[in-house]
Amino acid sequence: MVIVMSPQAGPVELGQVQERLQELGFGLHVSKGVERTIIGAIGEKTPELIHAIEALAGVEKVVPILKPFKLASKEFSAHTEVKVGHVTFGGEQIVVVAGPCAVEDEEQLLTTARRIKEAGAQILRGGAYKPRTSPYSFQGLEEEGLKLLQAAGAETGLPVVTEVVNPKDVELVAKYADMFQIGARNMQNFTLLREVGQSKKPVILKRGLAATVEEWLMAAEYIMKEGNYQVVLCERGIRTFETATRNTMDLSAIPLIKELSHLPVIADPSHATGRKSLILPMSKAAVAAGADGLMVEVHPRPEQALSDGPQSLNLNEFGALLDGVQPLIKVMGRKV
Repeated sequence: MVIVMSPQAGPVELGQVQERLQELGFGLHVSKGVERTIIGAIGEKTPELIHAIEALAGVEKVVPILKPFKLASKEFSAHTEVKVGHVTFGGEQIVVVAGPCAVEDEEQLLTTARRIKEAGAQILRGGAYKPRTSPYSFQGLEEEGLKLLQAAGAETGLPVVTEVVNPKDVELVAKYADMFQIGARNMQNFTLLREVGQSKKPVILKRGLAATVEEWLMAAEYIMKEGNYQVVLCERGIRTFETATRNTMDLSAIPLIKELSHLPVIADPSHATGRKSLILPMSKAAVAAGADGLMVEVHPRPEQALSDGPQSLNLNEFGALLDGVQPLIKVMGRKV
């Protein structure tokens, strides 16, 4: 539930309400605005309890949250901006996250990082740990890959996001990266979600292969329950009966998330389609649907890529992508 304090309530009243809620076993999140302070209280509630809290000094009203995803709900907060270094998800800017599916070597990564920055990307992505369908596929460079990512980010000034796969690696990945990515296959790895929640580092949470929107938001709830509210949702396509594309991009999920949640949402047309020819039109569609950003796979030589080459843009194609989507971004009142 959300406790809205009256404009006249001072620190004493706020402290008394917090103390009482903690005595009742609620987890708290306090948000202080210009005119009002709002307390998010997470825990079991009854009508009698709500009335008792409303009677406390300084409380204007109590608003029950009916959604199962309490912290991620629009009822809990109207809007959230997630900051990663100098980049903000959920603001006026459409954030472009780009880079190779897998970090392969220093030359590949640095070449990509320099060129995507020139083209207009704001965040460098790259996989150091690669959970693959086949155990015989390239699994990533692990810590060596993390070191290369950190070095590329330092040289170009781009914040770095990379996937964390194992809960025991969260601390190590946090040492090198500015932002975690939780991949589709780990969306319901609840132990991992709790660990990244405790780290307080920003997170991109990808939608699972067959996850409903509610299940996706409940996964975000696991992270937020640990105190980390810096979560960005990523629509990357879901598995359907269609085989012409790698996945089916659920564009309706983007505006739906905007209705249900205060969290920023971005789109990954590379994984959603698996076809480089579809990345530009689906990027435009995602921006038109209200996405706060795009995640695109880019490789200097896609034909030689160790992972996801067919869906990766080369460096010139990435520049053309941003040129192609910019007019629509302006029409939508956003900026790159």
